[in-house]
Amino acid sequence: MATRQELSDFLAATERRAFKQAFYAVRNEETALDLVQEGMARLVERYGDRPKGELAPLFQRILQNAIYDHFRREKVRRLWTTLLSSFTPAGADEGDESDPLDFLAGDPGNGLGESAGDKAERQQVLGIIEAEIGKLPNRQREAFLLRYWEEFDVAETAAAMGCSEGSVKTHCSRATRALARALRDRGITQ
Repeated sequence: MATRQELSDFLAATERRAFKQAFYAVRNEETALDLVQEGMARLVERYGDRPKGELAPLFQRILQNAIYDHFRREKVRRLWTTLLSSFTPAGADEGDESDPLDFLAGDPGNGLGESAGDKAERQQVLGIIEAEIGKLPNRQREAFLLRYWEEFDVAETAAAMGCSEGSVKTHCSRATRALARALRDRGITQ
């Protein structure tokens, strides 16, 4: 059983990577923060008494389920919005609704002592990498982030994703090839 301190340490160590993982999936900082907080609360409430070694795969499964639930809710919301908008009279003001894709605001880096050119180049490359990770199919992105970002082994990743180890290897292989090809096509090499 994980002690209270071990659980707290796990959450502190996981928080930043979990946020990035959620952000890559939902493309909204506030929503990503909410999903991570929701996942952490669920882990503590329902699985806080589990052994320390089980916390990481459990949390990943909880976070992925929260992301999937978010997309399900958004799909229903879009359906109702579309249906209700058909009742809006022609020429009526559509209100202050913004395009859902407008939330991809960049977060400037804080590289102290870095030249402006280096900083700009680094930001561009990071932006390209994040965009390419975001273009991966959901299961490939999930496997890639768990294996290479969270540093899970194949068995842990399979347990977190609810699939076989062979599927994890396939998803990771496809993801790394797709990312390497996309980056190479953009002229980014080691």
